[in-house]
Amino acid sequence: MGVALILFLLSQVSPTFNLRAVDTPNDAGGSITLTWEIPEGLEHIDRLEIYRSESPEGPFEKIKTYLSPVTRFEDMGLKNGKDYFYKVVITSGGETIESEIAGPVISRPQWFHKGRVTILFGVLIYTLILLYFILSAKKGKELYLRPIAGLKALDEAIGRATEMGKPILYVPGLSTISDVATIASINILSHVTRKIAEYETKIIVPNRNPVVYTVTREVVKEAFTSAGRPDLFDPDSVFYVTDSQFGYAAAVSGIMIREKTATNLFLGMFWAESLILAETGASTGAIQIAGTDAVTQLPFFITACDYTLIGEELYAASAYLSKEPVLRATLKGQDAMKFLLGLLLILGSAFGLFGITWFQKLF
Repeated sequence: MGVALILFLLSQVSPTFNLRAVDTPNDAGGSITLTWEIPEGLEHIDRLEIYRSESPEGPFEKIKTYLSPVTRFEDMGLKNGKDYFYKVVITSGGETIESEIAGPVISRPQWFHKGRVTILFGVLIYTLILLYFILSAKKGKELYLRPIAGLKALDEAIGRATEMGKPILYVPGLSTISDVATIASINILSHVTRKIAEYETKIIVPNRNPVVYTVTREVVKEAFTSAGRPDLFDPDSVFYVTDSQFGYAAAVSGIMIREKTATNLFLGMFWAESLILAETGASTGAIQIAGTDAVTQLPFFITACDYTLIGEELYAASAYLSKEPVLRATLKGQDAMKFLLGLLLILGSAFGLFGITWFQKLF
């Protein structure tokens, strides 16, 4: 009789799910992660359902159904700061087994990813370096920047065209105004045009994109005006050609040959037409300066042009040319951070060679 009673009581004990509900770590909030265990003895699961409620008494709303024995679920799209309760229901062989209720649990956003503290320190160090150079520049301290050959040759290229009495061709790339390379190119165009206004040289700016055409036209006009020579601005010198990639390349190649340009500047975003433009310019004997962040086109420019701005050198050009202290300070800060990162890479490699792993684990 006693044994039968014990067996009866054991049969009434609910299986243990060990259901846990916690705020999802390292996120922007609005998410709760559930974990549980499949009770012993359940060889086959027909259906597994997850329920959620804002009260332990219910009502519970079914939010997810699985047809396989999963043990983890992330509930997303929740309101931060609000209590939630959960339970898991498993259907197996016609029987329904219900878990204990987990909660209350509240979702909250985290300030930063706890597993990326190293990145946080890196950002803080870079910010301090940047502030140091900006404050130094504002105090009048001269900041040395590594020279870029293509930018140093820019004045020489403009002067050469002036001496020869031939025009300068400026191609601002073939991309749209939303491209960073196009914006960087337009900044350089403004500086080049002011120099051209001083030397009274002709500039030709063919455009592929209608919006870029509108912007470059205003930039050239404003540059002549700011240089005190608005009379030198020729509205026909900045024009729209065509949206066709190779149609544009053919038209610009024809301009180089007909106008016999002394200097060709290819600055911006380019694709397969880069070699056509650069080779045509080289065949006319023009001095050519190119710059792009299109990695696949850099070999063609390096081969066919006299000087090439590689990648970020194109972005840095406006700071070099304007000599604005704050802009130069940001470049100096970037160079300093690159040096620091390079030093860390060397140290990490050296420690790795000797089997020291703690330094690598920091990152």
